[in-house]
Amino acid sequence: MSTAKVLSTDALPEKESAPTWCNWMAQLFNGLQTDLYGDTRFDGRLCIASAGDVILTQLDAGRHRVVRPRQRLRDSEEAYLKIIAPWAGHAEVRQNDQQAQVSNGNWVVYDTSRPYEVNNPQHSEHLILMLPRRSIEQRGLNLDGLMGRNVGGASGMARIALETMRSTYQELERMSPPLAQRAGELLVDMVHLSLQELAGQTTALTQREALYDRICAYVQTHLRDPNLSVQTVASALNCSKRHVHNGFAGQDVGLGAFILQSRLELCMRELRQPELARCTITDIAMSCGFGNSAHFSRAFKTYVGMTPSDYRNIQK
Repeated sequence: MSTAKVLSTDALPEKESAPTWCNWMAQLFNGLQTDLYGDTRFDGRLCIASAGDVILTQLDAGRHRVVRPRQRLRDSEEAYLKIIAPWAGHAEVRQNDQQAQVSNGNWVVYDTSRPYEVNNPQHSEHLILMLPRRSIEQRGLNLDGLMGRNVGGASGMARIALETMRSTYQELERMSPPLAQRAGELLVDMVHLSLQELAGQTTALTQREALYDRICAYVQTHLRDPNLSVQTVASALNCSKRHVHNGFAGQDVGLGAFILQSRLELCMRELRQPELARCTITDIAMSCGFGNSAHFSRAFKTYVGMTPSDYRNIQK
């Protein structure tokens, strides 16, 4: 993953903190207007990273309000769906004559190409996501009536999506670019399914697909844990082992084989990395979640068709 971009007022002179923050908002979000409730001093921090086409931002800031005025979308400006999922504090979002308030455990979605207002009347810590609007529209979902809505987060797809957003952001720094790309695609899937559910369009098939994606996302971010198993996945997702197995119904491999294959793929990537050339094959295997070097060697040869050492040598 590319290095996250961090903007902070911490090192700024007190008198420059407020105007600098307002300028950052305007530059980052195409002219977004910011009001600080009259405060002349401001403390704020942004940490911005990407997972494919999805932009994830952690915002930790004092009270402020942002407004997207009624203006024409520039030809070079892409329309995004924007999501606010608070960790602390709350946000009030107004769009399309609708008003939604969200706090920890919920999330709200709105359209950046249309006028909106977001009020943060107290110090807040939010996770903010931006995903291309086209990524949802091209799936045939009518977004009318869904913008400016509190999607929820206590149950159903909205809760699954919220957990995926948070875990993706927390693990993003340790993801390779291909894995981050896939994580971004999973986030789009989760948002799409959540909005489908909000619109009353969810089906048993989409629920199973969502469970499968949720399991895969959890596995990919916990591969290095040697205790990762069907039981630990079930416990983490608060469901039964049978329900987890049902999520893999119709797939080419079961969950156990998927975990093994994913670990082997991770080992293959790390054996190809020049910066890990000084690490022993056993060290790499153990760091990828294998607890037994002999089992790893057998599984690797069966999966790849050669020993780990032969595979490493041909990469040089």
